[in-house]
Amino acid sequence: MSTTPTFKRLPRAVREQQMLDAAVKVFSRRGFHAASMDEIADEAGISKPMVYAYLGSKEELFTACLHREGTRLMEAIVGAVVPDLPFDERLWRGLRAFFRFVGAHRDGWAVLYRQARGERPFADELAAMRSRIIEVVAGMLDRGLAAEGREVRAAEREVMAYALVGASESLADWLADHPDADPDGMATRMMNFGWTGAGSMLAGHQWRPPPVDD
Repeated sequence: MSTTPTFKRLPRAVREQQMLDAAVKVFSRRGFHAASMDEIADEAGISKPMVYAYLGSKEELFTACLHREGTRLMEAIVGAVVPDLPFDERLWRGLRAFFRFVGAHRDGWAVLYRQARGERPFADELAAMRSRIIEVVAGMLDRGLAAEGREVRAAEREVMAYALVGASESLADWLADHPDADPDGMATRMMNFGWTGAGSMLAGHQWRPPPVDD
């Protein structure tokens, strides 16, 4: 009897997703440097040469994982934001989609937020994806302001978008470590934390520091 492993023939696109699923699991668990192509191949149930043939080197495979998870995250957020709704509800839906994605793809979040941040060139890839998310949030703020008949300097909108995204990322990282936490509840907490300030700023109310004698 032959001892050579046999693999079920699958369409290339299906096989690639299978490999990416396995790679995301291994990278999230082991990190980029400690993960091995042998381990990823074993997780996917295929041969290591097949991984190289389909997706290239370990660096290329990790980049492919980043792109897929980042694209899925962006699609979830953009798809949840209905343009005709009030601004606060659009923001709520975007946050809910974001936290639901993290809750359903904890390994993907670990690769995006934890494994890629300190590794170049992956950190540059992640920064580009994050910039796109900030652009989406800033655009939502811009449209919300326009609907209120108010104008705010572009720099103010950008700062607000960075603050909302940064706070949401921190809560999402906490969510990833707490499987019993409710993603919708996290979105509500973020709205109560962030919308109080953002809503006040949209209404033109700002806190100003008292005069200080230096």
